[in-house]
Amino acid sequence: MRLIERYLAREFAASVAAVAIVLLLVGLGGLLVDLMSEIARGKVPAGLLLSQLGLRSIQVLPVLLPLALFIGLLLCIGRMYGESEMSVLAAVGLGPQALWRPLAMVVLPVAAIIAASALWAAPLGARIARDMVDTANRSFLVAGLEAGRFRELPGRSGIIYVGELSTDGTKFRRLFVQAERDGRVDVITAADGEMRFEGEVERYLLLRDGFRVEGAPGALDFRMMRFAENEMRVPDREVEAEAEALEARPTGELLRLEDAPSRAELHWRLATPLLALALGLLAMPLGRGSPRQARHGRVLAAILIYVNAMALLVLGKGWLADGSIAAGLGLWWVLVPLLSLSLWWFLRDGRLRRPGRAP
Repeated sequence: MRLIERYLAREFAASVAAVAIVLLLVGLGGLLVDLMSEIARGKVPAGLLLSQLGLRSIQVLPVLLPLALFIGLLLCIGRMYGESEMSVLAAVGLGPQALWRPLAMVVLPVAAIIAASALWAAPLGARIARDMVDTANRSFLVAGLEAGRFRELPGRSGIIYVGELSTDGTKFRRLFVQAERDGRVDVITAADGEMRFEGEVERYLLLRDGFRVEGAPGALDFRMMRFAENEMRVPDREVEAEAEALEARPTGELLRLEDAPSRAELHWRLATPLLALALGLLAMPLGRGSPRQARHGRVLAAILIYVNAMALLVLGKGWLADGSIAAGLGLWWVLVPLLSLSLWWFLRDGRLRRPGRAP
């Protein structure tokens, strides 16, 4: 490989990496907001904040990396045209088509990373994140409850205190719970107990040898009850949406399924790396410009192209899921024209027109 090709590959990779870092930081900010909302609703324990954020960040890679590749290449190529580097390269016989090797050294590895994320890493991360939340919902320890400390009830107005916890976090001793419900205060104490489950949603605390006091503050209609065994309903788990369940399924399992939602998810995973290849080819002709031309317009054009392509893919995924279009058509009606246009424009970039006849 020639020295100039190694230089161009380094420049392309550095620009793409810088844009990818910025976009990932923005994406992590959005994920953090969504995760904090789920923690406030009691859907995700607060102790799993960082682990859930790291696992969910893998799922945004197939969406953000194509845009990072497109904008990074576009900025680098636009800078080279602005500083007349492309003119010097063309003068020594290295036109836009001759730069396919350093371009492929950046586009192909990024497309491979996107393919690995979409087909393997993202579903695996979704399954691990779901299993961690399921385990946390069955254990007080993972949910953030510590023996000897008062804690606020997740998703409810009240506090809870336990004196001792078992090693697996499912059994406890010396429980105190105070909760407010419909303007009344409910205080429960118990000598010991454990957590029980019914199905995948309902959760109960089985309490033994305790007292329950209930009444309205400032009133005299308090009621006290002593019990040998009592069950206290814990807020139910939210039922997992069908789309979230499909995102966690392995790609090999989706290949064996014939239903429309599974086919839509499979086509979506295959579409993101092909979209990156199309945008990588499109960056070279779209980055062409004169030295005095502003480069911000190219970035706006790149964002519009990416948004429109991604919107068509999302729309096509929805049509596939509800059976509006045939499963055999998939998302190829978006990808094939885009790949063909990118390849045609890349091959025509920099060609000289034939001189016309003199009148």
